[in-house]
Parts: sequence; C-alpha cells; structure tokens
Amino acid sequence: MTTIPYTPLARYAARLHAELGDRHHVASPLGAWLLLALAAPAATGAVRAELAEVLGVDGEAAAATAAALLDRPHPLVPSATALWHRPGADTGKLAGWTDGLPRATASGPLPDQAGLDAWAREHTLGLIDRFPLTVSPRVLLALAGALATRISWATPFDLVPGAMLGPGAADLPGDERRPGTVPRPDQAHGRAGPGGDAGPGHRPAGPAGSADRGAPDSGWAGRLARALRSPEHGHRVWIAATGPAGDVAVHAAGAVERDGGGLLVLSVLADPAVPPADVLAAGYALAGAAVDGEPGRRSLFDLPLGVGPLGTLREESVRTAARGGREERHRAVLPCWSAHDEHDLTAPGLGFAAVGRALGGLLGIDVGVEARQATVAHYGRYGFEAAAVTGAFALTSLPPEGVRRTAELRFGHPYAVLAVATDHRDGEPGPWHGLPVFSAWVAEPREPSDTDLVDPVESW
Repeated sequence: MTTIPYTPLARYAARLHAELGDRHHVASPLGAWLLLALAAPAATGAVRAELAEVLGVDGEAAAATAAALLDRPHPLVPSATALWHRPGADTGKLAGWTDGLPRATASGPLPDQAGLDAWAREHTLGLIDRFPLTVSPRVLLALAGALATRISWATPFDLVPGAMLGPGAADLPGDERRPGTVPRPDQAHGRAGPGGDAGPGHRPAGPAGSADRGAPDSGWAGRLARALRSPEHGHRVWIAATGPAGDVAVHAAGAVERDGGGLLVLSVLADPAVPPADVLAAGYALAGAAVDGEPGRRSLFDLPLGVGPLGTLREESVRTAARGGREERHRAVLPCWSAHDEHDLTAPGLGFAAVGRALGGLLGIDVGVEARQATVAHYGRYGFEAAAVTGAFALTSLPPEGVRRTAELRFGHPYAVLAVATDHRDGEPGPWHGLPVFSAWVAEPREPSDTDLVDPVESW
C-alpha cells in the first residue's frame, strides 16, 4: 500500500508558497512535487540526498507514490505527465531511469512550441492555453505534468449582498436583526459567553477575539455588490484550533461525485495578523482529516461573543432540542475569486536545479535547467475549476558556430510516386511491410481542389 504523502507535500507547499509571498496567487505544489518524484530515481550521491530532503521522503518512495497517483488517475482530477527528448539525441544512458517511469507517462521526441501548447490545452480542460516554457535549440530533455479539475458544487451557494462580508452584517441564517433580537450585555462588551474563555496562552483569534481590536476591514465589503453565503444545508462550516495560526474559520464545499471520487474545497480564514504561510500551513494540516470530519473543531460556547477577526458571534434565547439546551449554528460568507499565474521553480530549495544535475549525471554532461508552472483557478457560486501545467527543461550549451546548408526540393517537372504499405501489427515487420501498392508517373499537375483549400477534416 502506498503511503499518502500528506506531510511531505505540506512541507513542499510551505517552501513553494514562501517563494511566492503574500500576493494573490494560485499554485499546485502537488504538480511540482510529482515531477520531482518522477526524476528522483535518476539521482545518485549528494544529489539524491538533496532531492530526498526537498521531497520529504527518499526518491524511490516518492517515485512509487507518484506512480500510484498517476497510474490510477482521480475521476475529478485528470492528470498527465510526459518525458520528451530532442530529436536525434542519444538517450540510451537514461534507460535505467526511464524504464521505471509510470505507465501513464508519455514519451517521445520533443514537440515544437505549438505541440507543447496543444498538450497543455488538452490536459487542462482548455483552462491553460500555453505551455509555461519556450522551446529552443538548447532543450535536450523536457519533463511535463498537468493537473486539472472542473466541478459543480453538490449544493450551490446562496447569493447575498457584498456588504455581508463586512463586520456590521448579520451572519446567521434568518438573522436580519429582527425586532426584539438584541445582543446580550456581555456580547456588547466582548466578554466571554457561557462556557468560559479561550483558555490561557491561546491566540485570541476566535470569532469575537478582543473587543478592543474590533473586526478587520479589508474593504471587500465596499467593493463587491454580491458575495456567496453557505446554504442552510450541504456545506460544512466550523472554527478549528490550529498551531501557529490560532483559531481559524473553515468552510468546506463538496463537489458532485463521479465514480466514487469527490473533491472538497476548503477555505481557511485566520486573524489578518497571522502570516499567510501559517494560514496555508494550517489548511494543509487540516486537509487530510477534513475530508471525513471537522478536525480541531471548537465549541461556540467556548468562544467570546461579539465582533472579531473571523466574524461575529451572537447569542439569543431560542427553543431548542439541542443537548444541554445549547445549539450551535455556523454560516460563512465568501467572495467569488479567480487567479492566473506563472511561477519560476528554479529557486534554491524547490528541487529542480537538482533534477538538472541528476539528469546531467546520467548523460555525462553538464546541463542547465528551466522550470516553470502555469496555473489558473476560478471559484464561484456553482462550482470550482483549476489547472496547473509544470514544465522542466534540461538545457545543453549551444553548439559551436558552423555552416548549414538547406535544400528546398521543387517537384516542378514530371516525377514518380509510389504508395508503400507499412506493417508492424505484431511488433515486427509483417507481410505487407514495404510493399508498393500503387505507383504513378506525374506528368500533368492541377490546381488544388475546393476541398484542398479548406481546413482538413479529422480523418478520411
């Protein structure tokens, strides 16, 4: 049984997102990790140890995990990988490594730029139009990977005014500040409600936090006319206790499943004072358990009332059958969002420079490396779509200056034509192989027909 790489992937994600900083972005740490895992068995000695440190697991284990994922693709996350070589390049020294690549990894001569772009479109549901690297005469080998998804929510969001993203809005279903619904006195002053306080040493980042701090105002509420609110049923919302990020708000929306496979999209919100790296790390820590439960869940009765970094917590008297007469309800308000990025993956610590050294070691030459990832994502009322294409080129030095002759052969006078069959149906030349079926002597040319002047049909 292959171990799911939760911890190694979380470590690599921390490295990648640290390089990208706190700007708006989307990335696929998994997409980059998979390419490193495919290349890892090519490494020896110190390079092998370096890749193991980056991957968080030894190269053979990483490669086995990658093969398990790629050879059994997820029904909602189509994936593809490829290894291409420059036409005419001697790749025999790579055979010991390439023979162990996953069955799903395509191989062959390096396509031209149009071919690479078409590969990117084909394997990202059309979401990414261009391969993130540009072919040049220096490219000796190319590794590529693609991941994509396009899902519909099992239960769509409700639409609400964008002002509900702000601290003054009612957050709970039906809570439109009905006449007679007023905050408790301790709510107005931000003191702990029933159930006690957050506990000694705990970051005050629950929904209320400190009354003196108030609620954060990013300005989103004033910029957006509409926002999304989790429906009464079908989504999961909770407040989770985490490590460095403190208390975080978690929203989980699930996709319509296909063939037993699903996709859960987690949104994780912390106090704005928490560094983005800590919030992302909290998300990765919650992810594995969140598919089946609500890890780290805190009772609302253990949190202070009032307005705080995560939202608003109010209390009112109701009739309820909840245990102990304490009923908890959660709703979340989120914006729609989109992101489109390209990321350079050659920074120290991301592993791709080591891949170049590993491949160069097998070939017995020095190679440079280029590595980039193109990503896109859209999050909306009815669903989510995202894609990533990760590419790495092993580059050789440009050849020395020389002389080239180019022949353009013009069939401008009578010539012979033969139609010759090929036959490799059994893996070796068959009875039809090399047999001329038709032959002609062309002495009277003609203009292209009307059908020759239009785009080709898929096949004759």
